[in-house]
Amino acid sequence: MALDELDRRLIRATQAGLPLVPRPYEAVGATLGISGEQVRERLKAMLDAGLIRRIGAVPNHYRLGFTANGMSVWDVADDVVDELGEHIGRLPFVSHCYRRPRRLPVWSYNLFAMLHGRSREEVEQQAQEIAVLLGSACRAHDILYSTAILKKTGLRLTES
Repeated sequence: MALDELDRRLIRATQAGLPLVPRPYEAVGATLGISGEQVRERLKAMLDAGLIRRIGAVPNHYRLGFTANGMSVWDVADDVVDELGEHIGRLPFVSHCYRRPRRLPVWSYNLFAMLHGRSREEVEQQAQEIAVLLGSACRAHDILYSTAILKKTGLRLTES
């Protein structure tokens, strides 16, 4: 799917978030000169084509009290990492989970799962739950705790 100028304007109008009003698609459409239904249809087409990944709320986990945030890293057998990663990614306390290449001999971890808790003890309990699910397929793991918030946005289209 190729983006036309209206699609680009729609992405620019929504990339920082939908307006916090009762009818956000209609509000966006009004700024673009189209209907709310057209906004929904075009966004759905972009979702279906894989041009955008998702439309959803992004809560500020720090403001919600989840201040112990750690990227759990796992050394999982390559023949089962995809299957087990799917299970880990569905856990309610995992915000994102993905496979990455190992960088041997320094970095043996190939599965990453971001955990959020109100305390480090809570995050460690979550990691223990993951360790149980991974079982003998897991050879090692660690938790890398966040110390600062850096960039929290995705790619942004500009006017040019």
